[in-house]
Amino acid sequence: MGAEPVSGAEGRTPMLSREENERLTRVGPGTPMGTLLRRYWFPIAATADLDANPVKAIKLLGEDLVLFRDRRGRLGLIAERCPHRRVSMRYGIPEEDGLRCCYHGWMFDGQGRCVEMPAELPGSTFKDRVRTPAYPVEELGGLVFAYLGPEPAPLLPRWDLLVMDNVWRDIGVTVIPCNWMQCMENSLDPVHTEWLHGRYYEYVMSRNAGKDAGGERMVERVIGHHLKIGFDVFAHGIVKRRVRLGGSEDDPAWRIGHPILFPNILRVGWTFQFRVPTDDTHTYHVMYQVLPVPPGAEPTQERVPVYQIPITDERGEHITNFVLGQDMMAWVTQGPVAERDLEKLCDSDQGVILFRRLLREQLAVVEAGGDPMNIFRDAATNKCIDIPVEYSLIEAARARRLATGQAPWSALLDTVENAWARAPESAG
Repeated sequence: MGAEPVSGAEGRTPMLSREENERLTRVGPGTPMGTLLRRYWFPIAATADLDANPVKAIKLLGEDLVLFRDRRGRLGLIAERCPHRRVSMRYGIPEEDGLRCCYHGWMFDGQGRCVEMPAELPGSTFKDRVRTPAYPVEELGGLVFAYLGPEPAPLLPRWDLLVMDNVWRDIGVTVIPCNWMQCMENSLDPVHTEWLHGRYYEYVMSRNAGKDAGGERMVERVIGHHLKIGFDVFAHGIVKRRVRLGGSEDDPAWRIGHPILFPNILRVGWTFQFRVPTDDTHTYHVMYQVLPVPPGAEPTQERVPVYQIPITDERGEHITNFVLGQDMMAWVTQGPVAERDLEKLCDSDQGVILFRRLLREQLAVVEAGGDPMNIFRDAATNKCIDIPVEYSLIEAARARRLATGQAPWSALLDTVENAWARAPESAG
């Protein structure tokens, strides 16, 4: 297999030292990577998550927080512990003006201001001197995003899938017990697909009774041997390209490729995978799918549905009969934080090496006082950020190629693909 050279690759010993691994993986307040990542907006919940209970515990970048919607419909994100007696605000009471602590009734608004202390004497100004940490939150495309960095906050990026009109969406979520970098480095490793999602998937299906048509289609797509891989840094991250046996550089997989959007998003077809660092050893994974509305169906969704994607079965074993399950097994079994000082990287790992280099470069930008990659401050360039894709949305549905790992857990996926497979060519 030939691989495109990555200029300045780290020779034949590209593994990281323990110290450098710590620098790139630790995400808490005051750490180098935590400081970089705090420049970005992250999805922390689906809008639908707050329907049954408008208060939700959140962990992001090592900070324990509480997301709430007050009775006016406004969102707030504040520190989990009430500053009075340190009781958890996840059991707070949403009211017109904020979230009230269940213990003594102190109430905080979305800016972290204490707006009421019921037990204080009339005329007391103590509440005006009490605040709790609070962070900006915004809703977009059925997700709630948070920003934990310095002011002024950049604009929430309006990536194309989040703002497209006349489509359906669904959201699959998982809390994964490993560091976020293990998830992202997987996305810079094209060769793993022919083995983990090809030959290993074949093996898994051979042991299971019954036919798995979706699995067979996936294996057929990815099992071809890689003849060539390539990587290009572009305005929003890294594009990875591949040529498989029987293919050529004229194929969309090489000519267009598919990108990772720095620092933590994989774009595959009409899906985003957000890898959100909750802390050093856990990742909130969001599978965000856009689907073409079936012919004759109502294009609007009252709520974007959210569903859980499991990691393990009732025995505690990894579920590996679907693509994301296979990936999660590979990420988690590297350990809570991969020991990169023990790696033996080779020619096909050039994308992993490039991603690590890009992280270092962006760390240096922030340390020098600048804005890193994918920080948007001009509304005119943030109306809809289009990312090139290898095939159209309806083409993907007709060919039953919408799934990028979440099957069989999405409730909408099969419905949409079946409808488009039966639809006349004139539809759409």
